Amino acid sequence: MPDTPPPSPFPRDEAFIPRLRELCLRYPEVAEVAAHGRATWRAGTRQFAIAGAAHQPEQAVVVRVDPDEREPLLERDDVWVPAYDGAWGYLAIAAHEEADWQLIAELVDSSYRSVANQRQLRALDAEPVVPLRGDA
Repeated sequence: MPDTPPPSPFPRDEAFIPRLRELCLRYPEVAEVAAHGRATWRAGTRQFAIAGAAHQPEQAVVVRVDPDEREPLLERDDVWVPAYDGAWGYLAIAAHEEADWQLIAELVDSSYRSVANQRQLRALDAEPVVPLRGDA
């Protein structure tokens, strides 16, 4: 039987969610969890990616960013501080069809690494994530 992701617990499978799911599920010990009406991806119990920004109509990916990267990212037109999650070091980036999915993949990777435990990081280093077509 081929490896297929489990059905999404997220009630509204918007167009960007399968693409984001594919990015997130490549990492060791990741779980997709519905929280506050949105799909989230977690390394253990710590979330590193969220589908959609709270109270924002635009399709977006919310990720935790390195404080040194925060200001340069906020200079972009497609990045903003999301309500609620922004206070915890997260930023939102537009995730529509024409979005910069290479940057989204890099931000997901950095966000995962910022919350992963040592065992997960060792597993990631032992078998690095293979870039998907379009995010390399």
